[in-house]
Amino acid sequence: MENKTRPAIFLYTDGAASGNPGPGGYGAILRCAGREKELSGGFALTTNNRMELLAVITGLEAIRWEGATVDVWSDSTYVVKAVTEGWLETWVRTGFKKKKNRDLWLRYREAASRLNVRFHWIKGHAGHPENERCDALAVAARSLPDLPPDQGYLEEISPNNIFDENS
Repeated sequence: MENKTRPAIFLYTDGAASGNPGPGGYGAILRCAGREKELSGGFALTTNNRMELLAVITGLEAIRWEGATVDVWSDSTYVVKAVTEGWLETWVRTGFKKKKNRDLWLRYREAASRLNVRFHWIKGHAGHPENERCDALAVAARSLPDLPPDQGYLEEISPNNIFDENS
């Protein structure tokens, strides 16, 4: 699916939650051919892993080129290993039994299905300029007033959730 006629797109991401769960935010930077776009958002109650994953999803969903090559740089071993080590496909095969973030992983699969996505892990809080900027975006987003609820997280922790860890 790789499209060699267009330049690669670089997506840098980070997520943050104050408390886990707590107020959370995500930040992403898209770069391509000298252009750059920053994305961010936050929620009143969510988790760090959800925000790490949502940063990737938001960046991928912003890309308009079908078949684009996208290099994703993330400090989340959860996100990177879920994709690169096949965890996600195992979760899909097993119906996400007792697995968190089902809503976001399905959304990720949809966003990634039209692109050629390559993941790269980077150490967080180690001076990587784009990772530091994404962290700043995420922290600023989680600190905004009147944040909306993270509906996916609220449904996940609901006592009626069939995917609850205690079921």
